Formats: sequence, structure tokens, C-alpha cells
Amino acid sequence: MRILVVDDEKLLVKGITFNLENEGYEVDGAYDGQQALELFNKNKYDLIILDLMLPIYDGLSLSRKIRETSDVPVIMLTAKGEGSDKLLGFEYGADDYMTKPFDILELKARIKAILRRSPRLSKGENHVESILTAKDLRVDLIKRTVEVRGRTPELTAKEFDLFVMLMSNVGKVFSRDELLENVWGYGYPGDIRTVDVHIRRIREKIEQDDANPEYIMTKWGVGYYFNDPAR
Repeated sequence: MRILVVDDEKLLVKGITFNLENEGYEVDGAYDGQQALELFNKNKYDLIILDLMLPIYDGLSLSRKIRETSDVPVIMLTAKGEGSDKLLGFEYGADDYMTKPFDILELKARIKAILRRSPRLSKGENHVESILTAKDLRVDLIKRTVEVRGRTPELTAKEFDLFVMLMSNVGKVFSRDELLENVWGYGYPGDIRTVDVHIRRIREKIEQDDANPEYIMTKWGVGYYFNDPAR
């Protein structure tokens, strides 16, 4: 995974770079909007950490330029905490938002959560398969649609993300806490019953008999996992 860190505070960029490289990421740093744009146009990144206040191009302008050609996840950093700044950040394409000062452990957790719940559908070396299949199920990750037994059930955004999280990891059991972190994001204020409610709704839409599911299975006392009956 390759990450671009953009901030005019050089010590902060170096600190983030050091911590992320220790996690196994490849990291590039930029100190202004122009330098960041040049690196972005030259390289392929899996995630961008972007400060709001930057020389030359500010974070909002740079995020808008990035969104013209790419869906790469963006985490916006800023010293400001007002709600209007957050709304602007999301409007201009940010996927997450952190206010300085922040805990580096929280930043790393958010990076992992974003990369897990938002598979990049890009071309070239970072290509991710865009179609998932299992028995009579077909999921299109680009169109975000599900087909099952000739039907096209309508899943909400979170139901779809949760379903893809499970289906992409056949047989792997996820606890409710893991699903909350990966799908809803690190620090989500909800409780684990949120997961149960969404699982129930997905089963009602996907399974032939939601009382006896064949795809989304429960590991009692642990969590949920996806079963491919054709395997």
C-alpha cells in the first residue's frame, strides 16, 4: 500500500511517515499543494492524508483536483474543529476527517478501516476484482449492485459495505466490534446491536429463508462470517 502525506509541517510529515513505514506502508511526503499534485499525477496511491491549510493549493482545492480523476480515499487533517470545515471537507471529496492534534494510533486505525471497507477499483498493478460471485449471488463492486436468483435487492450503503466485507473474506469470522470498526469507521459511537440489525436486514433481502441462512452465518458467541455453498 502506498500513501501520500501532505502537510506544510515538516516534522508532522516525518512523524507520520516514520510510523506508517513501520506498519509496512510505502510513504511519500509533500509540503505544499503543488508538490502534492505533481506526486499524485506521477504515482498511484492507495490513500492520501491531506492537510486543509496548505501553500499554493489549499487542501480543499487539491481534494477537488484529485476527485476529477481519482476515487483514492482521502483523510483530511486540520487544526480547525468547526462543523462547517468538516462539511466542506466531505463535500470536496474527503472520506474521513481528523482534527489536530491527533493520536497516531487513531490515525493508523482509521487508515486500516478505510482501506478495508473501501476496496479501490483501479486499473494496473493495484487492480482489485470488481465482481464477486458465490453460487447464485453476483455482486458488482463498481455499480454497487447485488443480484441473487434473478432479483436485484436494494441494499443501503452500509448494508452493501457490510455484505461486501463478509463476502470478500469467505469463511473468516468477524466479531461485531471488528465489523463496526471496518464498516462504520474507527470511533463510531453506535453499539454492536447496529451490526445485528443490519445483518438481519441483509438476510431478509438476500437469503431464500432468512431464518435458515446459507450465505451469512452466525458463529455463536463470536460474530458473523460468509459461507459460499458452492465451495
